[in-house]
Amino acid sequence: MPDLLAPDLRVLFCGINPSLYSAVVGVHFARPGNRFWPSLHAAGFTPRLLKPAEQAELLVLGLGITNVVDRATASADQLGAEDYAEGAKSLARKVKRYRPKYLAVLGLGAYRTAFSRPKAKFGPQEETLGDTRLWVLPNPSGLNASYQLPDLARLYGELCRAVQTR
Repeated sequence: MPDLLAPDLRVLFCGINPSLYSAVVGVHFARPGNRFWPSLHAAGFTPRLLKPAEQAELLVLGLGITNVVDRATASADQLGAEDYAEGAKSLARKVKRYRPKYLAVLGLGAYRTAFSRPKAKFGPQEETLGDTRLWVLPNPSGLNASYQLPDLARLYGELCRAVQTR
């Protein structure tokens, strides 16, 4: 699954790993029940609701997409601690190369495991990757029933406001 990257992005959004569906169609967050695109729009990152196939428009807005783990699976619970550890190393290299202002990891469990931060919470993190600030947000997958679109919009909106004031 190709990353959507450019130097000096405002935010690099980082999913856990691609779904099998996304890998087949070659588009991030492509599954119809995924709330990534509505969350971005509701939070103020995009001027209109983008369709997954329009993902390249994010680069014009200073936004990009990558994943902690590059391997596609039917669900993230098929990933092990080793996958996350290797993914964190790869992600650190990408961040060093592309220098986004913020890296937003979309999944608390993924962040905790990949970065060995078992007590991390949603929101801004104390640690950084070089000059890149870290932020953790809920995963927008439709399987994440704990967070509905209004919750996601509010939490993603906190990051959007932080980016605008920085």
